[in-house]
Amino acid sequence: MFRIRIVFSLVVILLCFSTYNTYAQQPKLATFQETAQVIIDQKFQNQTSASISVLSTSNQEIRVPIELDEKIHGMKNVTAVIITNEDKCVLGVIDKACVLINISREGFTGGIAEAQEKGKEIGNALIDDINNAFNIDTEFHSVFIHVDDKINKELETTGIISGRGTVSVVYTFSRYDTSFLYEGLSTLLIPKEIRDSGGFLDVAKKIADEPTSTVTFSIIPKTGASLFHLQVSRDQNITDKITAIDTLQFFGVGKLERSNYFSSGFYPLNSLVQVVVLSKEPMKITSYESQIIPTVEKDGETYPSDITKNGWLFDPDSGEQIVGKYLFGQTDKATDQDLKFTIGDLSSQTTTGNPADSSPYILIGIGIAAAIAIVWYLKNIRTKN
Repeated sequence: MFRIRIVFSLVVILLCFSTYNTYAQQPKLATFQETAQVIIDQKFQNQTSASISVLSTSNQEIRVPIELDEKIHGMKNVTAVIITNEDKCVLGVIDKACVLINISREGFTGGIAEAQEKGKEIGNALIDDINNAFNIDTEFHSVFIHVDDKINKELETTGIISGRGTVSVVYTFSRYDTSFLYEGLSTLLIPKEIRDSGGFLDVAKKIADEPTSTVTFSIIPKTGASLFHLQVSRDQNITDKITAIDTLQFFGVGKLERSNYFSSGFYPLNSLVQVVVLSKEPMKITSYESQIIPTVEKDGETYPSDITKNGWLFDPDSGEQIVGKYLFGQTDKATDQDLKFTIGDLSSQTTTGNPADSSPYILIGIGIAAAIAIVWYLKNIRTKN
């Protein structure tokens, strides 16, 4: 199963890092993270989705007004605030961008009408602050109840962004093209030091220039701090079955460089590549160009035993879902060859050694889970209700 566990705790990280005390350069963990993700969906939508995300829990790195963040935190039922120019972000919205305020129905009394009324009340209490913070002018569109969470259950992202028991309050504003909206949001939110540091943000800007791309910014309140998440993505229809996966081809680049923002130390977990493959039939990894990172078991779980190495972690490496995570180790870039692998049916011959059993829960955390949840939420919200 595609297991996304929210275990990005300092205690677990320190347990993992304690095995590296002999290295001259100690591993560090920054609050800022860059993620490149490809979802190859040959099961539900028959589409690929390539996205670049940057995320942080620090207002210094993604500059959401403290007053707005505190107000969102003060409303215990709010699970996410999402700004997106996704086409038809909900049913009935045409050629408009959206602000979606997602609210848990936990503690609500009454039926659907009462839930919609309560949801609108909460949304209206926030929308003026959101408009002021992001220089937009929204109009109320609708409130609806999520009643279907099939895909959320499949990917185990229910409750992170959406799912059964969630109310979405929807506001619309003028829909700008992604290049314009991304430029505005990134300039507003991300300090110049980070914007000028290259890395995954250079690829995000390239994707934003594509006419079919979309941009999404999310605020996800969690206990103690919010997660701020800026994502640019592009979907493409699948015309032929995909078995050879050239990860960087989906981004239109030949190499992926890490941000210079991390150049002051060894930050092995702050730049990640993730590939998710969904299939109607069981499959397995049949070959890979890069190495498999060795693992070590601790307290019944397995972790990377040497995060100075660059390479893949596959978990699971077979079944109807395959998830691969690529770590850069001590390198500052990955080439197209590094990020290639192939899949086949369970009877296919494996041309490399068996992938190591690796459970990279420490690497995923709320950021990766949220990235997947946002992609699937925006893909499937239009078909609900």
